[in-house]
Amino acid sequence: MLRLKICGMRLAANIAAVAELQPDYMGFIFYEKSPRLISEVSAELIRYIPAQIKTAGVFVNEDLGKVKEKINTLNLKAVQLHGGESSEYCGALKLSFPTVEVIKAFGVDEDFDFSALEAYLGTIDYFLFDTKTKLHGGSGKTFNWSVLDRYTYTKPYFLSGGIDLEHTAAIKKLNDDRLYALDINSRFETEPGVKDAEKIKEFIKEMNK
Repeated sequence: MLRLKICGMRLAANIAAVAELQPDYMGFIFYEKSPRLISEVSAELIRYIPAQIKTAGVFVNEDLGKVKEKINTLNLKAVQLHGGESSEYCGALKLSFPTVEVIKAFGVDEDFDFSALEAYLGTIDYFLFDTKTKLHGGSGKTFNWSVLDRYTYTKPYFLSGGIDLEHTAAIKKLNDDRLYALDINSRFETEPGVKDAEKIKEFIKEMNK
């Protein structure tokens, strides 16, 4: 069964509402240029999210020491790296926190070179494939999923990039055992960083049919 990651909450009440939906993962953005940057006050709530939900910190080219600090202070269960982090960076993080999942995100388009992923195979737990844009995610746009036919590695991945209610039928047709989880974000918002819990409920209902 596909897992679900809901990413980009920034307000306390909304974080609580999303946690009630019991997704597999909740993602919180610590990239200062993002409109979904979580505040210091709201970030404190991450530690109190039910243990069965894996809390993920999203970082973009952040100093490794700062990432480690957030893992320790907020008890993060996963780290999603959305910049140009090297395999060595990922490996150092994994070495320091063996039980924390390391998710390396890549922006994908028609010309994406999947061979660039090989260096990461031994240093991460999952890839995340998002739509390639000048920004680091949150574009609300999908990419052509057929390019994933060129993905030849066995490493499981998260599928991201503009996923919406309208995509449930197409997602169900994806026949790929490596597809581990769906990552939803901007298409389920009333404003940047505020999720529409009712729409997410509908998505979960449709995916479970």
